[in-house]
Amino acid sequence: MKKQADFIKKIVIKGLWGRKDITWDLRKDVNILSGVNGIGKSSILNSSVKRLNVDNEIEFSNGIKDVVTFTFSPEDADFIPFDVIRSFDRPLIDSEIIKKIENQNIHTELDWQLYQLQRKYLDYQVNIGNRIIELLTCGDPIKQATATDVSKQKVKFQNLIDDLFHETGKVINRKSNEILFGQDGETLTPYQLSSGEKQMLVILLTVLVQDNEHCTLFMDEPEVSLHIEWQQKLISLIRDLNPNVQIILTTHSPALIMNGWMDAVTEVSDITTNNEYAGKHD
Repeated sequence: MKKQADFIKKIVIKGLWGRKDITWDLRKDVNILSGVNGIGKSSILNSSVKRLNVDNEIEFSNGIKDVVTFTFSPEDADFIPFDVIRSFDRPLIDSEIIKKIENQNIHTELDWQLYQLQRKYLDYQVNIGNRIIELLTCGDPIKQATATDVSKQKVKFQNLIDDLFHETGKVINRKSNEILFGQDGETLTPYQLSSGEKQMLVILLTVLVQDNEHCTLFMDEPEVSLHIEWQQKLISLIRDLNPNVQIILTTHSPALIMNGWMDAVTEVSDITTNNEYAGKHD
């Protein structure tokens, strides 16, 4: 049986672009990769995500080895659950995805992420409902008294969203089983939100449905479309919803790291060396 990790301790990439090696020692809470455009931040994230929890031995590209390996905590673990958040609200062009969609309001990549999260949110609510019933019917007064604690994170999520969206008058519908909003007497779907609102909803909803499990969250430039105040709050909001999540992200935004995360920043140049086999395949 495979053993689940609590977090990733190290990522090693041999032969990135056929010429660079990456060795990145990670913290269990927050890891921020920084550097100028074109230096490879996104490539490091994408290579890591592509190989995590799968056969990550060797991939050949034009005859050049590209090897990605991970060290977990504990070290005898085999895998870790993870999520990937893409922040760019581009038009949805994948024909295979479009064929699967029954909702005609889904037009962008963020819409598609929200569509998938709606289903996870329903499953999450069923799970916490079952846990509440189990506690209430267990016959143990001490356990019964903890039943209301099970839904605390869901209420916290709803309060966070209401607080973030209050300037536009949007309020999350707490009676609906799916994510809906009220505004000036009208009902709005998530697909009617602004790009920044969709992005924040995607991030926080992804974290909520992790259900406090140990997992890793990859984000590539999550500051895109987010107001400066939201950028400053983002990491703390994520950690508040799930203290067990390990965050790995790239960014250009000073605001994202201002509130106590400077020591979590790693420069790409500090974890990069020249590959010893570079040029030998030319």
